[in-house]
Amino acid sequence: MVVCDKVKLDLRGCNGAPDLIIEILSPSTAKHDTLLKFNLYQKHGVKEYWLVHPNDQTVLVFKLLDSGIYGRADMYVPGDTISVSLLSGLVIDLGEIFAE
Repeated sequence: MVVCDKVKLDLRGCNGAPDLIIEILSPSTAKHDTLLKFNLYQKHGVKEYWLVHPNDQTVLVFKLLDSGIYGRADMYVPGDTISVSLLSGLVIDLGEIFAE
């Protein structure tokens, strides 16, 4: 979870939606993360939601549109890099993330 607005943070945690949430899926939580959490994060305005599929070695990146819904996911695989739009200059190399 990434929160870019310091005003949202206090001693109890985050007040309001984080800007970025990255979920690493496991077989036991995949349905919950891909359906229930997706809708919850979209409803509350999480700007980016990433689903990391370790077994498939893929990452789906959903970005919130101006209309308040997530657009079609961009899919990334080993060999790809992801430029984190909310954190200028941060690039994640999936070859390193999914290295054996």
